[in-house]
Amino acid sequence: MSQTIDARDAAHDVPLPHENAFFAPLQKPAHVGPDWLEPKQTEYTSEDDAVWDILFERQANILPGRAIDQFLHGLERLNLHRGGVPRFEEINPELEKLTGWTVVPVPMLIPDHVFFHHLANRRFPAGNFIRKRENLDYIQEPDVFHDVFGHVPLLTDPTFARYMEAYGRAGEKAMRFNRLKALGALYWYTVEFGLMNTPDGMRIYGAGVVSSAEESVFALEGKSPNRIHLNVDRVMRTDYLISDLQASYFVIDSFEELFNATEKRAFDTIYETLNPGFQYAPTAVLETDRVYNRGTQEYALRGGRASGATPV
Repeated sequence: MSQTIDARDAAHDVPLPHENAFFAPLQKPAHVGPDWLEPKQTEYTSEDDAVWDILFERQANILPGRAIDQFLHGLERLNLHRGGVPRFEEINPELEKLTGWTVVPVPMLIPDHVFFHHLANRRFPAGNFIRKRENLDYIQEPDVFHDVFGHVPLLTDPTFARYMEAYGRAGEKAMRFNRLKALGALYWYTVEFGLMNTPDGMRIYGAGVVSSAEESVFALEGKSPNRIHLNVDRVMRTDYLISDLQASYFVIDSFEELFNATEKRAFDTIYETLNPGFQYAPTAVLETDRVYNRGTQEYALRGGRASGATPV
């Protein structure tokens, strides 16, 4: 049996969401169970493989000198450049040996409580589809390129792997307090769009940045966005942009700092003091912020992607 089927057998005991939790209703496809796992990974076509190769080559040319070493090393450890969409049964043995994680296929975005359950058990859900050639630059729902190229290489890093597991465990508490948006903001500004200080300068590590040709450059070199040191309480009160380049990026010094700032933090206290909505706009710069770059916000002020504005 494949690694995917084994993971499916281990994932049947998905806890029900808390009765008072509010979250987006998603229609579960009939062919998946409570764990939302696909029976097997898609058999990708030669066109699908070509799309992966185009995207991979483009990022491989952009990321050296921009992405953190841990990400680039993860790409090499998992041999994600072997050609075409990676087969999970080929990358999972090495990933599991390194940090105990596996990658499992899911049909679409999955409910929060299911996502948290998989992360808490060191399974990363990856979209079981890939974008079309005409949509190379942006798709709204994360596909296998975003999920595997963007997220999985850092799961080879032991400290980041622990952070992701801890994030999954934290999800149940967030649901009990009805503060999924706050926890989602933390994920957004770290796992998806995080930056890191390194001895060689500021670098990118968030999956939404490293998997995007445009944002890989904009996040580090753009004049528009703010770059601010991560403060967990502040970030969980900050709104974020889902379908455009970010107005602010948050920076850490190391994954150890990120793990300690979250795993050792009493989130009950944060949740009890949070309002249901966000307190700060994505463009906000606070007096208490440790600011590396106060952006011009010119791109956002011109209307962003929807207006055809050029990233600045």
